[in-house]
Amino acid sequence: QALPVLFKHWLKNEEVDEGRTAVLRCELTKPNAPVEWRRGDVVLQPSDKYEIRQEGTQVELFIYDAEAQDA
Repeated sequence: QALPVLFKHWLKNEEVDEGRTAVLRCELTKPNAPVEWRRGDVVLQPSDKYEIRQEGTQVELFIYDAEAQDA
């Protein structure tokens, strides 16, 4: 039975000025594991607003043109 994917490094709170780009990062115990980024119940999809990058165990979410409601 395969071991579950866990977080090696959890997300940290980030502060960014409105209009700037926020970057959230985490690290997993297994490379290329499927990750869903959510805002409440909504699964975030790549768009002009959100970019999702994953390389090995590193996963990043870029939030472009950050606004107060992105908190």
